[in-house]
Amino acid sequence: MPDLHTDYHAHVYFDAQTVERASALCEEAGRRFGVTVGRVHRKLVGPHPRWSCQLSFGRAQYDSVIPWLDAHRDGLTVLVHGMTDDPLRDHTEHASWLGEPVALNLGMFGGR
Repeated sequence: MPDLHTDYHAHVYFDAQTVERASALCEEAGRRFGVTVGRVHRKLVGPHPRWSCQLSFGRAQYDSVIPWLDAHRDGLTVLVHGMTDDPLRDHTEHASWLGEPVALNLGMFGGR
């Protein structure tokens, strides 16, 4: 995924068996890169079909954060997307995956 946006989200997906691994990954990303670490949601939130934790970061962190996440995700799936004023496009056209992609619940955006 090329660095095309000013701001980004990375959503780390996990389940009951991988919650500790995902939490540790997100906490380390926060310490290492100063990214904003959201709550570890043990429920479905927004368009995400799995439990998730959101990392928020900017263009200046992108080239460090993305390769590090990919190298350290240890089998976890991560959705990375740019942030614009169009959430549907952010989660589709502006999105890429580290790991196995999963279908998002896009109906909340009034789209596909």
